[in-house]
Amino acid sequence: MLPAMRHTTRDLRRRNRAALLSLIYHQGTASRVELMQASGLSSGSVSNVVGDLVADGMIAETGSEDSDGGRPRTLLRVRPEFGNVVGVDIGETHVQVGLFDWTLQRVTSTTFAIAETSLEPESVAWMVSAGIAKVTAEAGVDPAGLLGVGVGVPGAVQPTGDGTAVHAPTLRWSGVRLDEMLAASVTAPLHIDNVARTLGQAEMWRGAGRGASRSVVALLGVGIGAALATGPGSREATSSTIEWGHTVITVGGAPCRCGSRGCLEAYVGAEAVLSRYAELPGARPIESIGTEARLAELAARAEGPGPAANVLDTTAEYLGIGIANLVNLLNPDRVVLAGWVAEVIGPQILPAVRAAARRHALPYLYGQLQIRLGELGTDAVALGAATLPVVQVLATGEPPNAR
Repeated sequence: MLPAMRHTTRDLRRRNRAALLSLIYHQGTASRVELMQASGLSSGSVSNVVGDLVADGMIAETGSEDSDGGRPRTLLRVRPEFGNVVGVDIGETHVQVGLFDWTLQRVTSTTFAIAETSLEPESVAWMVSAGIAKVTAEAGVDPAGLLGVGVGVPGAVQPTGDGTAVHAPTLRWSGVRLDEMLAASVTAPLHIDNVARTLGQAEMWRGAGRGASRSVVALLGVGIGAALATGPGSREATSSTIEWGHTVITVGGAPCRCGSRGCLEAYVGAEAVLSRYAELPGARPIESIGTEARLAELAARAEGPGPAANVLDTTAEYLGIGIANLVNLLNPDRVVLAGWVAEVIGPQILPAVRAAARRHALPYLYGQLQIRLGELGTDAVALGAATLPVVQVLATGEPPNAR
């Protein structure tokens, strides 16, 4: 029989700090009474922990609210200026590096455009390092003093004995040790995870997933990813990736770069949409350079009738079918369409996407569903990556240098 684990006073203190700090962080503001009710801790324990968090500069008092028949209650909030985090979006068309305060408000960002869809890991590592140096210099922030750096990659991240390995078929990466490549330039704690999962977490915390208990957050780009995000509203929400882009919607259909045929990505991914447009009778050549600019030009042409509008109509139909499959299989209460493709064409196709999903989903499941566009804008994926170091701070209730 294994001996029972012994919890020290220090363990109990950390657990209480983490619990109360997370409550304040996700709720926005909270009184000491609300913290007592939510955590089950005594008044004395709450007062001691709150005092420590205030002394450490992590939270501050901010105004008051009326109470039932008593004195106004002092409210507590997280101090945005306590620290900064960096979020990195490694995509197929760009690498974006964003600097945020630790409440995830953007300070500044920089983007490196990419012409190819096959990227050497060393080149990507250089862009990440250069981007971190640039955004911290612009804001006058010491890179070594960051609470952490989060990196979102379009692939699987597997732990190794001494770090992580990235498997990203869309980038032609297999077992890439991105952590080792960044070790010399990134001195703050480094966290690497799948980009769809981190975006799902961000939309649940700060975006269109707030208040939902079971959401699918779709990342629409050159590739198609998704995350199933679950949690009691936005607080304590977590997400896990699903390979939605490689679910087959047409038997023997268009070839997909995964090696199969008829995958959703082969119809809804940015390059697939552009290729389908080019094949339509009457389609004029697109003059812009780069996938993002070309899709934006296509969207502008689709404002009027013609081949561009037709291709967006069929894209909406395919996307609606894909969403209906999610609804029938997972029964989410919300589907959020995010990523740069959703940013470019989402407003134009959203009504048609909803109509297609309604036609193909089981009525009693679709009746409780909301389909929304992401709310985090062009920083969405970088912000999602920035949640990774924030999660670690909340899990311990202490900054990295205190551990």
